[in-house]
Amino acid sequence: MNFSISFFAMVLIAAMSQAAEPGVLAEAEARLQAIYDRGEFRGNRFQAEWLPDSTGYITTELAKNPFDPSLARIDVPSGKRTVLKSRPEGMNRSSNRSPDGKRIVVSERGDLFVREPGSGRRIRLTNTGAERLIWNQRPVWSPDGKWIVFVESDDSQIKVRSSIGQGDPTFPEVRTTRFARVGEAIPKLRVGVVDAEGKAIRWLAIPIPTEGYYLGQVDWASNDEVLVEQMSRFRNKRDFYLCNVHTGAITRIFHEADPAWVVASYQINAGLDWIRGGKAFVVLSEMDGWRHAYVYSREGKQERKLTPGDFDIIGRAKIDEDGGWFYYYASPDNATQKYLYRVRLDGSGKPERVTPQDQPGTHDYDFSPDAKWAFHTVSRFDQPPVTELVQLPDHKVIRVLEDNKAVVAKLKSVKTEPTEFLTIDVNGFTMDAWMIKPKAFDPSKKYPVLVYVYGEPHAQTVLDSWGTSHADYHRMIADLGYLVVSIDNRGTPAPKGAAWRRSIFKSLGPLSTEEQAAAITELGRQRPYVDLSRVGIWGWSGGGSNTLNAMFRKPDVYKVGIAVAPKPQPHLYNAWFQEIYMETRETNPEGYQKSAPINFAEGLKGDLLIIHGTGETNTHIQITEGLVDRLIELGKRFDYMAYPHRDHGLREGKGTNVHMRLLMVRYLLDHL
Repeated sequence: MNFSISFFAMVLIAAMSQAAEPGVLAEAEARLQAIYDRGEFRGNRFQAEWLPDSTGYITTELAKNPFDPSLARIDVPSGKRTVLKSRPEGMNRSSNRSPDGKRIVVSERGDLFVREPGSGRRIRLTNTGAERLIWNQRPVWSPDGKWIVFVESDDSQIKVRSSIGQGDPTFPEVRTTRFARVGEAIPKLRVGVVDAEGKAIRWLAIPIPTEGYYLGQVDWASNDEVLVEQMSRFRNKRDFYLCNVHTGAITRIFHEADPAWVVASYQINAGLDWIRGGKAFVVLSEMDGWRHAYVYSREGKQERKLTPGDFDIIGRAKIDEDGGWFYYYASPDNATQKYLYRVRLDGSGKPERVTPQDQPGTHDYDFSPDAKWAFHTVSRFDQPPVTELVQLPDHKVIRVLEDNKAVVAKLKSVKTEPTEFLTIDVNGFTMDAWMIKPKAFDPSKKYPVLVYVYGEPHAQTVLDSWGTSHADYHRMIADLGYLVVSIDNRGTPAPKGAAWRRSIFKSLGPLSTEEQAAAITELGRQRPYVDLSRVGIWGWSGGGSNTLNAMFRKPDVYKVGIAVAPKPQPHLYNAWFQEIYMETRETNPEGYQKSAPINFAEGLKGDLLIIHGTGETNTHIQITEGLVDRLIELGKRFDYMAYPHRDHGLREGKGTNVHMRLLMVRYLLDHL
């Protein structure tokens, strides 16, 4: 009898859901079209270039005819506008244009040439042949315009992978690309210097380890010396060299090493900045467990730590050498936000916060050359960006440049519950999280939960900033009756110290899976309206991998998973990223075994949807097809959608953005 009642109740509920579904999906589709096709929530981004003398800036203005933009010079601080016929001399000078502005260095089919637009003269600098296995790139003129430094990349030892190219689908073409996979050959690099007349190339004699290496900053330190930043293959060592182009002498001016890594995939620590006319430099390092700025002499002697304390620099902002200040971004008390600070270059005094204390959120500054003015942009998760011209250091607002009023009004029509930022304590660690609640939220009710996860070292998802973490999409999901939650576990690049970030070294996956599951369980304990019997999870790329791990390793926590472009076999991923955090299978076999979702596929109990593009150049579809075969072998039920010829972002093709996300909506409504 109970079975019959339960059965008919299920049939009735299913019928009601099917009756309501067309209207729900139509509304969801309309909102997705507003988000992705028309960009109604995207907001405008103020763009301008500062004049070299900081007296004003140049901006492009769209007239009534959007194909006929005009240039305008805006005076600082009066705001006087002057229409220009052409860009002023000295503006937008890129490294491929010579210092005198008369010549340009260009790359054609892997070779470098100097062109003289005035005379039509063309000078060949390199000659690598027709095979296109060697590429000459990143050319930079010397300050006196006599020399050009460049990087040669030899791909001849990298394996070739084949894929189906676009074209006539009845006679598909096979295209080949070279892909440096974990543990295999990577590009062979060397740095060359050639004079602007194309005479003999001089190769700089920096050390060349047999396993290969990577290059960061390659630039001129003077007319005679080149600065080269060299990083080991695993990025656990970093050296800066000064290379004399005439004598061939090589001097190492900076070295650091760490058992894990010193430069991560997001490259914040990379590069240096010269000060005191090239007699000293500022470099970022995590050598003491926190990301700090240090001043070194040109000879390589550490002079001082500019930013002492138990906090991380989030990034560089500006060096104002005339004023004696180093500007940087930090948020010592809240890893989800970002503020501007400054400290004296000579080490005197304490760091000062420049961003006003009463302006929470994420702040970015585009400084004038003299550092007396800046385009200041502030946003929050639920607050579209506002850009204003400010005077520094007192942060006086001169005028608002972009307020995004249209987006603010649009957001009000769809957003009723403010996004809640919260912290979750698990096993002695505090993780940041946010939660989006549905319209007409009732705390006395139980709501299903959708977790958005990334959880890998390349990015945070919990940021108090506009336009992050698929926010507009997640607001739409919440309004279907879900709580949408995202959590940053240890290993994400939050400004919480090097130990936080390096905790996942040699094992991407297990730690994030454990902490994500523990956090959502703790959230359910704290918030009675969180229905722990109905928890779904989704993610993209590394988040797709974490989704698979969640579904396979924590099947009693997660009932539904949607994995977009995952990498279930990390040893088949690219060497450049994966080796930073896990080295290779030869040096770390246990880590690769425990990190690969494919090795735990037998744990799947819930409903799983895998989405991939067949034209992937990043997480190649074959990495996922191995998992598909494994799930079939195990007799597991799952769903799989392959979008033809789409790459990692799944943007190609009319309607793809909306179609894919509507597919996810349907899957959630059917299974959660």
